This record gives sequence, C-alpha cells and structure tokens, in this order.
Amino acid sequence: QVQLVESGGGLVKAGGSLRLSCAASGRTFSSYGMGWFRQAPGKGREFVGVISWSGDSTYYVDSVKGRFTISRDNAKNTVYLQMNSLKPEDTAVYYCAARTTSYRGNPYGPYDYWGQGTQVTVSS
Repeated sequence: QVQLVESGGGLVKAGGSLRLSCAASGRTFSSYGMGWFRQAPGKGREFVGVISWSGDSTYYVDSVKGRFTISRDNAKNTVYLQMNSLKPEDTAVYYCAARTTSYRGNPYGPYDYWGQGTQVTVSS
C-alpha cells in the first residue's frame, strides 16, 4: 500500500512558476512509476506526465512539453512537478499517482494509487 500526499499548489500569475511535491509513504517507493494528472473545473482528468521508477526516463503530454519537468528523489520518497511558463489553462487540481507497471506500454495508465490533489490557479 502506498499513500500519496501532494503539496505546493497555489495562486500564480501567468508566466510564473510553481513546484509541486508528492510525498509517498512506504518502503517500495523506488519501485513505482510516478505520474501526474490534472482536472480542470468541468473537465475530465487529464494525464500530464510520468517518470520511471529510476528517474531516467519521462514522458509528457504535448501541451506541457518544454514547460513542465517531472523529477524524483527516491531517498526522500518524493516526486516533483516543476511547472514553468504557466498559463491560465493550466488551472486545475493536480494529482500524483503511482503505478507498479512500466509506463512504456501505456503512459496513461493504469495507476494503482492516487493522492488527494492540490489546487493550482493561474491568473491572467
């Protein structure tokens, strides 16, 4: 069992930056691929990106490529989402998720564990 807790959300102006963190419980964090998703008001959940268990590979949705970066520190059981050049359309609740399978077959899922989410609001 893995418990995930996101933090770092807030209000930022367009063009600004935020770094989200996702702290995981459990001793097997380093064996999980970690993904980030978001859900904007009135919309479905959207995949943002994923990082491999070792941290040596990542995959992003086109809309965030070049602006968002996922990294992880397995010693701290934490994964990060660095968001730069934020746009109002990035406004959403952001969730981290853990998966036991490699993301290379399908980066979009399935994911086994989810956090509760953190709100990111980008003002114009």
